Amino acid sequence: MAQYDVIIIGSGPGGYVCAIRCAQLGLKTAVVEGRDTLGGTCLNVGCIPSKALLHATHMLHEAEHNFAAMGLKGKSPSVDWSQMLSYKSDTIATNTKGVEFLFKKNKIDWLKGWGSIPAKGQVKVGDEVHEAKHIIIASGSDSSAVPGADVTVDEKVVVTSTGALELASIPKTMVVVGGGVIGLELGSVYARLGTEVTVIEYLDAITPGQDAEVARTFQRILKKQGLNFVMGAAVSKVSVKSGKAQIEYSLRKDDSAHEMKADVVLVATGRKPHTEGLNLDGLGVSLTKRGQIAVDNHYRTDVEGIYAIGDVIEGPMLAHKAEDEGMALAEILAGQAGHVNYDVIPGVIYTHPEVGSVGKTEEQLKSEGRAYKVGKFSFMGNGRAKANFAADGFVKILADKETDRILGCHVIGPMAGDLIHEVCVAMEFGAAAEDLARTCHAHPTYSEAMREAALACGDGAIHA
Repeated sequence: MAQYDVIIIGSGPGGYVCAIRCAQLGLKTAVVEGRDTLGGTCLNVGCIPSKALLHATHMLHEAEHNFAAMGLKGKSPSVDWSQMLSYKSDTIATNTKGVEFLFKKNKIDWLKGWGSIPAKGQVKVGDEVHEAKHIIIASGSDSSAVPGADVTVDEKVVVTSTGALELASIPKTMVVVGGGVIGLELGSVYARLGTEVTVIEYLDAITPGQDAEVARTFQRILKKQGLNFVMGAAVSKVSVKSGKAQIEYSLRKDDSAHEMKADVVLVATGRKPHTEGLNLDGLGVSLTKRGQIAVDNHYRTDVEGIYAIGDVIEGPMLAHKAEDEGMALAEILAGQAGHVNYDVIPGVIYTHPEVGSVGKTEEQLKSEGRAYKVGKFSFMGNGRAKANFAADGFVKILADKETDRILGCHVIGPMAGDLIHEVCVAMEFGAAAEDLARTCHAHPTYSEAMREAALACGDGAIHA
């Protein structure tokens, strides 16, 4: 029976980052993972492969729509789908092998197999039982079913994000059930490849929780790119007949029934914590009403020595949120003061343009009754964006009306996922919009739009 200071169940971003930090802090660490490769959903069937396909199809879009205007003339490239999938697979392999190298470098044991917790202080993998002072559950999440609907996923015609990343061929038509991040990213991939994509969303706006002005602008841009939207619609059934999917739905405004056919249906209605097979009931580990593992502010469950981080606990299901929790918990277990600032967790949608956000939305500030001011700047006023055919979108900074302290930022535009971190750093240090406005930004860069929005919180932007 092997003995460890820490055993982590799950090797996704939360689990592997936690393991590396534990090892750095001198704790004997092992990670349980049943996949053939490390990295969890994110590296294998989530963040990384989807970004590979988003990048490849964006290059196709540039070649088809912008190359000629830049004087790059010639025949538009054709799509070799099998080669594109190979590129995606190579990207996955590079990243997962990188994590395996980091495990070896930091002397972290990989316990290969699916884990359970038969008793406090014990983790069972296969027929072997390992002992640990601390057990961390970082088992991630699975795709959620469509609430109240009759839908059977076969990962061929009716697929989750996993199946959508490895379709046998490019479909002519696709219906995406759910207008959230996953559905819009993968919908964009196939729309660029020539698929007719229709998004069916239960609510009246896409990307729930997003700043409303950004969401409206985002939907308008996606429509221009060829995505169709059916809003305020509840899907009741998806069936497969003769190799094609038939979708039945009703409009909430009048309860009218409708049908639609498609080659592929992507179910993208969110994710749920993956806790099956861990023996949480037997141990007495409490769950929330939404099936998440209940933890305190030090990630402790109500069973001594068992902790949880990432998608299995409350909060946004984001890889970087899980990473931060993993680092914080490792430091807590080593006797340090690990901490996560949940007010500064950025969110990014990797379409084109990208969407990046952090902090409060206008809707949240209004509901709180907080006095605030808005600094906004359009990328149409940014020289670099105009030169690169990337002038759609804007930056919006929200600041306290009296103190000028930055409360949130919402960006839709080029490289928004990278630009947002300037504001994240500013918010961590409690900066005012004026601090950002008085910071010299290189010209010409997209980041100048951030400064201009900060200036707009004061006397006004220069290039607006």
